[in-house]
Amino acid sequence: MSGAPTAPPRGYAQPADATRAASPSDVIFEARGVSLRFGGVQALTDVSFRIRKGELFSIIGPNGAGKTSMVNCISGRYRPTDGKVYFKGRDVTGMTPNHRASLGIGRTFQNLALFGHMTVLDNIMVGRHHLLKNNFFTGSLYWLTGARKEELSHRREVEEIIDFLEIQHVRKATAGTLSYGLRKRVELARAIALKPDLILLDEPMAGMNLEEKEDMARYIVDLNEEFGMTVVMIEHDMGVVMDISHRVMVLEFGKKIGEGSPEEVLADPRVKRAYLGEDDEEEAPPQPKQEVA
Repeated sequence: MSGAPTAPPRGYAQPADATRAASPSDVIFEARGVSLRFGGVQALTDVSFRIRKGELFSIIGPNGAGKTSMVNCISGRYRPTDGKVYFKGRDVTGMTPNHRASLGIGRTFQNLALFGHMTVLDNIMVGRHHLLKNNFFTGSLYWLTGARKEELSHRREVEEIIDFLEIQHVRKATAGTLSYGLRKRVELARAIALKPDLILLDEPMAGMNLEEKEDMARYIVDLNEEFGMTVVMIEHDMGVVMDISHRVMVLEFGKKIGEGSPEEVLADPRVKRAYLGEDDEEEAPPQPKQEVA
């Protein structure tokens, strides 16, 4: 963490209804009283929140606050010890990650999870796997069962994603040979290829230089605005978070300590205390020195 969150110049207009209460029809995801334990370690404690359709929602907090644990509960990698999670009004608490992916939840990982020996194109095509209708048997009759036509259709969509993320020049390169910033883009491309309604981005800008961060922030905003995807993002760069997010939730030691617009979160004394260790109480005025006779 680079320090306390500070309000940068606003570069992304907030929606007019960002602060209003969400109706049930607006909500794409909801967590109700989610707690997560690993033996004697309490990773999350009674966390509840809602994410609206079309929202860019960020989860922030100091290291070890439970941010990735929360994203893992959303994606299905972890199952909450207590509480429920709902996607599009449906209880998905007990569903596996691949089942949730088929419903429209995609994600990237904090640590890169690409197939290093495969090309960029093939890595992105992996994201289309659950959308393929042909199976092992029909695929063997490539020319007769429509498998060729289906593959070409998916490749066209993948090429559009490649153009969007400006990685045309490395589309046939082996993923493991790329720079860190480009591999981050390939991982984002694979998540987009799932065609998710809700995309989870776990520290998408970690380890990037300033130029790479600016590019990634632009892609994320375009995903939200042009592709219409609801975005949930974990990010440590507070300048980026406060500049592009519609709403922000703050975790500390597995508990939610704040939620609201970026401006509301910045003004919350509990958030300041979490980042700076500031005391809520004002310091007592210094006592005047007594003169020695």
